[in-house]
Amino acid sequence: MRFLIAFIALAGMVVSALALHVHYSTDTQPCSINEKWDCGIVNHSPFAEIEHIPVAALGIAGYLLMAALALARRRSLALLVTLAGLGFSLYLTHIEKDVLHVWCIYCVTSLGIISLLTLLDLGWAAAGWTEERRVS
Repeated sequence: MRFLIAFIALAGMVVSALALHVHYSTDTQPCSINEKWDCGIVNHSPFAEIEHIPVAALGIAGYLLMAALALARRRSLALLVTLAGLGFSLYLTHIEKDVLHVWCIYCVTSLGIISLLTLLDLGWAAAGWTEERRVS
């Protein structure tokens, strides 16, 4: 399970890297589909940075941490980090939907990835807790 979690976290890093590229690019992006789907608008908005750090860079770091915790067999800590990532991703989804009124395909994909990671980490942590109870 830990290798699957790490692999999916790697996919999250790739998606976040694509969003980071958009953040620093001024070119027309292939993900700028129409007035409702435009990664450029989202990634150039004031909400795309926290203290001058791009949110996409935070995503790369977060997914890297999730992968490292999974590989290190730190089930409970991995679950906590993933839940924090899901909460932040849901907040950013709210910003897209209710404030910007524009969606970023990379952000929506990242939401799907972090949601899947949350489910996997929940199952993995629960399996670990069950094993601990049997041993005690």
